[in-house]
Amino acid sequence: MSRENEVEIPEVKKASGSGIPIRGNDIDTDQIIPARFMKVVTFDGLGEFSFFDLRFDEDDNEKEHPMNEDRFQDANVMITNANFGCGSSREHAPQALMRWGIDAFIGESFAEIFAGNCLALGMPTVTADQETVEELQDFADANPDAEIDIDVAGQTVTYDGKTVDVTVDEGQRKALVDGIWDTTALMKSNQQSISEAAESLPYV
Repeated sequence: MSRENEVEIPEVKKASGSGIPIRGNDIDTDQIIPARFMKVVTFDGLGEFSFFDLRFDEDDNEKEHPMNEDRFQDANVMITNANFGCGSSREHAPQALMRWGIDAFIGESFAEIFAGNCLALGMPTVTADQETVEELQDFADANPDAEIDIDVAGQTVTYDGKTVDVTVDEGQRKALVDGIWDTTALMKSNQQSISEAAESLPYV
């Protein structure tokens, strides 16, 4: 296979940035990106519609929501509670949050399909117990510019001079750390091998 077909997928061993607390359990994908904003050909521009119905009223006036606050506009680590991203399997949800500026998530738990869709974008979804998450949310609330460092490989989060243990699903951790999370890119880079294998099969 010629090198020109090879695709380099970045390893995601760490993620760092300031945090934005999104409080509440069972926040579903319809809250993250309402269905009416999914009638798009590409995902470009979805970011501005993240949490739209929680951020704006029927007259498009702002409600109280962290994503409307100036102090969180540069945040890239979203700190959530239990069962975040539940509901429908729409991949638009992590796509919208990524385009808003989010690179990684720390939460009590994530819906399995949502976590899988995040992995396909190279976005870690690391978990911790309720107390740890709530302390992180309070810290981000009080210190919106402070750095939060996620060590995906080492399964730790460091902030405010202390390090806490978190959990990264083993399959996700391996895919991110080894740079094999972008399955579409992997298939494209191995297209010749795939074609050769297909041609060798008697039933194709």
